[in-house]
Amino acid sequence: MLEHITFDHKSRKPKYLQIFQSIIENISLGNLKMDQRLPSINNLSEELYVSRDTVEKAYSMLKKQKVIVSIKGKGYFINRTPLISKINILLLINKLSNYKMRIYNSFRAQAGAEAHINLQVYHCDEELFINLLNKYYGGYDYYVIMPHFKTESLSHISITEKIKSKLVEIPQNKLVILDNNKDAVKNCFLEVYQDFEEDIYNALTEGLEKILHYNKLVLVCPEKTMYPYPKSILHGFRKFCAHNHLDFEVYEEIYEEMILKKGDLFIVIEETDLVHLLKRIKEKGFLMGAEIGVISYNDTPLKELLGITVISTDFAKMGEVAAQMIMSNTGGSVKNDFNLINRQSV
Repeated sequence: MLEHITFDHKSRKPKYLQIFQSIIENISLGNLKMDQRLPSINNLSEELYVSRDTVEKAYSMLKKQKVIVSIKGKGYFINRTPLISKINILLLINKLSNYKMRIYNSFRAQAGAEAHINLQVYHCDEELFINLLNKYYGGYDYYVIMPHFKTESLSHISITEKIKSKLVEIPQNKLVILDNNKDAVKNCFLEVYQDFEEDIYNALTEGLEKILHYNKLVLVCPEKTMYPYPKSILHGFRKFCAHNHLDFEVYEEIYEEMILKKGDLFIVIEETDLVHLLKRIKEKGFLMGAEIGVISYNDTPLKELLGITVISTDFAKMGEVAAQMIMSNTGGSVKNDFNLINRQSV
């Protein structure tokens, strides 16, 4: 890095300004990257044979323009690169699932070369989320957040009081909420969201004619997990069953020796439970789609290949719409599509 930060001792231009411009130029050339650590003030002053005050003044200018950030006990880091990309976006997601990566990939594709996107994962953890926000705060044009957190008992919570107080620090015109915003964040530039309770209710209503062929609905939805699901999914399911006078049960998982009965229709949230259920159906010799019904939550290419009926939001569209509105500086509130995709398993 030191070979890139240079200046002319004979120039009449102030030395601190030469250092400042040299760092900016090397960012534009790609020699200095996002999150790269800069030499310490003492180290750079010794290498360039200039005073410590000169380097400190150059770094101070870079910090003021939010090109670099200082982290106590660690040093100075490249914080943003406005010369490389016109729009800098911090994307905070709660987990690296297939679905969240589809949102990210479509978001990145739609944003194109005009944006630099820094993807960070906070694993539904409140403290990790706050630490990441503290680390990257101030260096981005937009902060895109998917608010899914877990309590100490590993239940889902959309937002906590500590998170609310932290999000208030982000200017409203820079805050974007994706995926989940049921009573979570009131003031933001843009939201593209699911309504988990109404979505499952409406999607199941789409398939009511086929669902009525079954005797009992069984929802398999874990209440406590490292990546918990919104409780409103369960509320929407219960509401659907109550309104249509349907017999139902709720389980947290598919057990190894779980008893299956002809006329059962399973609605499964977790991927692992879907695998266990399909194995169990095969072991017992039931005909899926006739004797036993299966609906899975969230679509994947593999489920399409296997002919599994799903209820799912359009993850690619969520990322695409969000990026499109950010890049055009268009705020607002958009509810993402959520539908029943009917296949052979019901």
